[in-house]
Amino acid sequence: MIARVLESALRTSAASFPVVTVVGPRQSGKSTLVQQTFPALPVTNLERPDHRDEARDDPRGFLHRRRHGAILDEVQRVPELLSWLQVEVDADARPGRFVLTGSNQHALSAAISQSLAGRTDVLTLLPPDRGEVARFPSPPNDLWTALWTGCFPRIHDANIPADRWQAAYVATYVERDVRAILNIVDLIPFSTFLRLTAARTSQETNLATLGADAGVAQPTARAWLSVLESSFLTMRVPAWLRNTRKQLVKAPKLHVVDTGLVAFLLGARSPDELRGHPLRGAVFETWVATEIWKQRVHRGLTPRLFHWRETRGLEVDLVVDDGAVLWLVEAKSGATLAGDWFPPLAAALAATRAEHPGREVRACLVYGGDEESARHDIRVVPWHQIGSLAPQ
Repeated sequence: MIARVLESALRTSAASFPVVTVVGPRQSGKSTLVQQTFPALPVTNLERPDHRDEARDDPRGFLHRRRHGAILDEVQRVPELLSWLQVEVDADARPGRFVLTGSNQHALSAAISQSLAGRTDVLTLLPPDRGEVARFPSPPNDLWTALWTGCFPRIHDANIPADRWQAAYVATYVERDVRAILNIVDLIPFSTFLRLTAARTSQETNLATLGADAGVAQPTARAWLSVLESSFLTMRVPAWLRNTRKQLVKAPKLHVVDTGLVAFLLGARSPDELRGHPLRGAVFETWVATEIWKQRVHRGLTPRLFHWRETRGLEVDLVVDDGAVLWLVEAKSGATLAGDWFPPLAAALAATRAEHPGREVRACLVYGGDEESARHDIRVVPWHQIGSLAPQ
């Protein structure tokens, strides 16, 4: 298995906190990462019924038998265990004793905030970014093959055909987990909702329209989307309030976290079908947004990502607030640079610099071609060099 960028932040947290929690979507590599990082810690998988029953029936004994430390996988399956873990680490606060993993933020967040506040650092592991995927023996080197394949590590590590893996993932993890959380009896409306969500990637969220198209009420659509987000399968990027005196569209943008899942849910059966799909530009924008998100969370940072669109005027796909630097990022899937790509971004750059004279503001255009350049004070980054935008 490849080395992951998050390992450094994981080791740093384990040197300071008695508990470290790694969350992220299923099959993103959480268990592999923590076991590789802490090989001396025994592993307990709470997906196993016997381990789960032991933790529920005798939590004090369960933790006593692991008092020298342990990795507890999929701890959201027994959230009540965290109250007992609080007592254990309060009695012995040695750093790095327990490492937890979880794949549902909704099930974990309340338990962590109530029981482990101040006792655990919470890190997020998403599917590998482009730089990490390149560490596999045979990474895809063509843009549309890379987007169609997606980034889940099992596909690359075991050479599983991407469409077969995505089909199994949706059936065994996405639908199963969401059905368990929401107690969905009829799977057909939810399957429709999933596909409609994929078709709206890189679009502003409109729950009323999404629910109506899926045949469910708006509150149901909101609940379903919330569960997808808490399972790290979607993310919503809020609007950038560049100037509160101007009228802005304030709806967040929706992104599905893995473009391989998007391609599968859109019915694209090959990279060529994705290349020619009407939503190819939206899929590429989602890939750029999620790559930049991964670059930050895998370094233990809290990403501050926004989108910017005025009701009349300027639009920027992604605004990245890195503190010292404010990035304006535009995504274009074309392999050939077009002259009309640059003036809107240059105007947004000039306006933002004028309104934030004390900040360093940079503009970047990520495109589907291969050559790096600069135009109109805008950095042009080929898709395969997106790792160069990671914070240093």
